[in-house]
Amino acid sequence: MSDITSSLIVDFTSAVPETNRSKPPVERLLAGNPEQVARNYFSDSTGRFFAGIWESTPGKWRVKYSENEFCYITRGRVRIEHESGRGWTFSAGASFVIPAGFSGVWEVLEPTAKLYVIYEPA
Repeated sequence: MSDITSSLIVDFTSAVPETNRSKPPVERLLAGNPEQVARNYFSDSTGRFFAGIWESTPGKWRVKYSENEFCYITRGRVRIEHESGRGWTFSAGASFVIPAGFSGVWEVLEPTAKLYVIYEPA
């Protein structure tokens, strides 16, 4: 018999998320002192699919993605630069996908919040 709660809708307005406060690792930090909060509202049973809300104060750090991530910016502004030098700036209302294998820099230009959906390939 399966646990019925594992098949119910997860409503971000009423669910109690798993909350994690962090800062980028010092060896990846390029500027600022960004403080981040991730509120993970959903993780599937495989531990490879996640959804939640992430927030950060301004700062700049190197990233390397092993996961695929869909982002929807709800507040603020960010600049993301690929290691090749190509860059994108996103503000509230923008949505985009960062594919696994992306390597570059995240820069939070003003306090930012995003909805995220992450899939970590096997």
